[in-house]
Amino acid sequence: MRVPDFTLANMGGVAKLFSLLLLLAVAQAATTNIKNHWNGGFEAETCVPVTQELNGWTIRMIFDQDVWWVEAWVGSPTKISNREYTISSGSHQNAGDQICFNFLGHGQGDIQPIATVTIDGQSGGGNPSSGGSQAGSNPENTGGGGTGGKKNYGEALGKSILFYNAQRSGKLPPNNPIPWRGDSNVGDCVPGGWHDAGDHVKFGLPLSSAATLLSWSIVQFKDGYEKAGQLDQMYDMMKWVYDYFLLAWKSGQQKLYVQVGDGDADHKYWGRPEDMHMSRPCKFVGGNTPGADIAGGTAAAMAAGSIAYRQKDAAYADKLLEGAKSLYNFAKGHRGVFTGGAPFYASSGDADEMCEGAMWLYKATKEQSYLIDAKGYVDLGVAWSLGWDDKKVACQGLLYEITKEDQYKRAVEGYFKNWFPGGDVTYTPCGLAWRIKWGVNRFTANSAFMALLAAEMGIEPTKNRKWAVEQINYFLGDNNHDGGCFSFEIGYGSKFPKNPHHRAASCPDPPAPCTYNQLNAPGFSPHILQGALVGGPDKDDSYTDVRSDYIHNEVALDYNAGFQGALAGIVHLQAVGKMPATNNKCPC
Repeated sequence: MRVPDFTLANMGGVAKLFSLLLLLAVAQAATTNIKNHWNGGFEAETCVPVTQELNGWTIRMIFDQDVWWVEAWVGSPTKISNREYTISSGSHQNAGDQICFNFLGHGQGDIQPIATVTIDGQSGGGNPSSGGSQAGSNPENTGGGGTGGKKNYGEALGKSILFYNAQRSGKLPPNNPIPWRGDSNVGDCVPGGWHDAGDHVKFGLPLSSAATLLSWSIVQFKDGYEKAGQLDQMYDMMKWVYDYFLLAWKSGQQKLYVQVGDGDADHKYWGRPEDMHMSRPCKFVGGNTPGADIAGGTAAAMAAGSIAYRQKDAAYADKLLEGAKSLYNFAKGHRGVFTGGAPFYASSGDADEMCEGAMWLYKATKEQSYLIDAKGYVDLGVAWSLGWDDKKVACQGLLYEITKEDQYKRAVEGYFKNWFPGGDVTYTPCGLAWRIKWGVNRFTANSAFMALLAAEMGIEPTKNRKWAVEQINYFLGDNNHDGGCFSFEIGYGSKFPKNPHHRAASCPDPPAPCTYNQLNAPGFSPHILQGALVGGPDKDDSYTDVRSDYIHNEVALDYNAGFQGALAGIVHLQAVGKMPATNNKCPC
């Protein structure tokens, strides 16, 4: 570089210019700061200065040692080689901002690699952060960070799919997208399926409930998945659970396996699912054992799945539909609730699942007998919520969609009258509809999904869409926790839970041991449970990210189902130009 001549009077300016050039040189050759390391991995942090306005960015990290994969709490990491990674985001950044984040790296041995960090397309790079947290850094991002309330619902949708993939049981496929998960419980009487929550039992009632809502989201908002670039990933994700249902239903034996594993024994184990060696007993419905709640709910999931798969794979859709038909007939002969899994997921009745099963079979076949059955099962009372134990409002909505009869419409309207402000649901200061302390986000997310479905049916579309999007916005950052812009979906944005109540995510890489000590171990969980929606805040918006707090920090299949469906619905609204104007109380 040629430096122009200066007079002695300008020497102060020369010194300043030299200092500026020196700072830029340092920035271009910055290193990360290793905060923690162990056999097989490390935790590091960096802050990258933004020197020009950016509408989306890509950070490039080049390591001096091999790193097998990277997990970052901002953006989407892409592996170029074992020594080069990029992390991209669609968020907007102003000149003078910093993009600060922690990340995990995984490799062989107790490695402490140094990485140079730059932002593609701008001069200047990153310098190591001097502290141990992200406090003071508030870059705008599409996951609820920054000004303007921008949200990337498609990104949130893709991350939710990753959560379900992290819950997989059985022998994992070659395209497994969760590198810290491996084969587990391959000797189960019914292999495959999804682990229920932070534990490893496969419970039929929440499993079928989640699968039904997720299937409904494909049927109703397929274009949302397409727009987000997630349709193939969604089909792949759902086939894992559909295959499990097909194995669990033994039509020739007239048995439906509804639980794999012992809840009490499982909850006494804290470790990797890959390392489980305990007995995993099977429980089934059949013979003299009733269980139409799970059988009817599973028939609903399979029938809805047959519709979702009809255009993609007609032969597979036929297999699901035949299974749903025979299972529904079986359920009619085994009325009553399954009690063999008590006290876990004890159902209050089976009529709602039977109604759901009948309606999805009607939608799949157009056979009037199913519609007649559904009208006999439906309860026109106002539902408390939508969840694994109560599908009342879902059945009411499905019946209204088909019949357009006012009695079903009034029931759905009554549900949202209770849920909207002025009803009997409490609201937090920042506007979250707060139904109950334990896993509050799950009930609100399910109701948001139901509101978007009701809008598609012509039930108060403007009001329902606005409310639903505002609730999802709360989850993705429109709240005041941790200074605001906090996402209750793990891995989304720059601030989110780091310590979910989840065994696998809390375990360090093998061969390091994982025991109950991990439940209260200091520091962040070694793995990011991408896409999981945690239980949620208290009614004053307060929330503590503590691994042992299963009330607020549990994750589960049924927590994410309606949330993911709502995300697909919102992307659909964006695609068709019907996105409502929102007015969140604590905008990010």
